[in-house]
Amino acid sequence: MGKNLKVNSGTTWEDLVGYSRAVRVGNQIFISGTTAVDEHNKIVAPGNPYLQTKFILKKIANTLEKAGASIKHVVRTRMYVVEISMWEDVGRAHGEFFKEIRPASTLVEISQLIEPDLLIEIEVDAIIPNDSK
Repeated sequence: MGKNLKVNSGTTWEDLVGYSRAVRVGNQIFISGTTAVDEHNKIVAPGNPYLQTKFILKKIANTLEKAGASIKHVVRTRMYVVEISMWEDVGRAHGEFFKEIRPASTLVEISQLIEPDLLIEIEVDAIIPNDSK
């Protein structure tokens, strides 16, 4: 695998807006904001921030694998929620994925996402150590 790579999921949004699901530059991977939308363009678990967060983190883990990394390489997460009172459900799901990894993390409230049933969007940065694959 080359040092630079762009991972696309094939959604129409990527072509329309002009972005990649993930970009790998050397040993760093940057994953775009990810929501709870499945491969059939359906929103997963409307109204449930815990299940949406779990779905998003699984989606991110799959994207990391396509870029030659894993969830253990995550060094930073940024979570954007439409209602800050959801923090406990979001935090519980985040903790299930990152309890041992403990990346730097941000959780902020925003006014809205592109669809009203989407409750959270997550961005991730990962670094693959030089001594790791």
